[in-house]
Amino acid sequence: MAFSPGPLEIIILLGIFFILFGAERLPKMANALGRSKGEFHKGLKEATTVATITDLEAEGKTPDQVLMDRAKVVGIDPTGMAVDDLEKKVTALESLSDEE
Repeated sequence: MAFSPGPLEIIILLGIFFILFGAERLPKMANALGRSKGEFHKGLKEATTVATITDLEAEGKTPDQVLMDRAKVVGIDPTGMAVDDLEKKVTALESLSDEE
């Protein structure tokens, strides 16, 4: 059986909350809870937007595929290389070409 509080139970719970927290603190707590919920949703929306922009800039490619493309641009054959080694070599070659 599911517990479904009736009006009397709700009034008793509200009375207990008023006794524990006081009539002055309850509205402040509700306000803080509402603000934190709004901040959470705002942050969630920003994180989703950043991830979407990053995906669009990568043209739907995974980070490894983007690294393979960068390697081909600088003249490295990425076949059979470890990702970490490839990243180091590509970064080094890109920094050399930026300095020139």
